[in-house]
Amino acid sequence: MSNTKKSSGIGKFLAGAAIGVGLGVLFAPKKGSETRKELKEKLDNLIAQIKSVDTEEVKAMFEEKVEEIKRELEDLDKEKALKIAKKKGEEIKKKCQDLVNLAVAKGTPVLEKAAEELRLKAIDVVSDVLEKLESKDK
Repeated sequence: MSNTKKSSGIGKFLAGAAIGVGLGVLFAPKKGSETRKELKEKLDNLIAQIKSVDTEEVKAMFEEKVEEIKRELEDLDKEKALKIAKKKGEEIKKKCQDLVNLAVAKGTPVLEKAAEELRLKAIDVVSDVLEKLESKDK
C-alpha cells in the first residue's frame, strides 16, 4: 500500500473519529472543564488506538473474509436442495456480520461502511436464491 493511500485512510479515520468525539462533547451535559478533560482523554485514547492499528494486517484479514464470502455466494447459487441452501445462506450472513464486527473492532469506519453494505447485499442475494428455490419446490 502506498504511503498516500495509507495516509488518506488514516486521515479519513481520524476525521470520522474527531467528528464523533466532537458530537459527544457538544451533547455532554457537563461543565466545560470536565468536558475538556474527557475530550483530551478520549483523543489520547484514540491516538493510542490508531498507533496500534496495523493497516496491512487489517487489509489482509478484510480481503480474506471478503473472498470467503464470495466463494460462499458462488456455492449458494449452485445449490439445488433448499435445506442446504438455507444452511449456506445462514453461514453467509454470519460471515458478513463477522466482517462488520472485524471492521468495528479494528476501528476502521471506511471498512465498516463497506462491510455493512456487503452484508446487506449478501442478505438480498441469499433471499433471492432461497425464494427461487422455494418457488421451484411448489
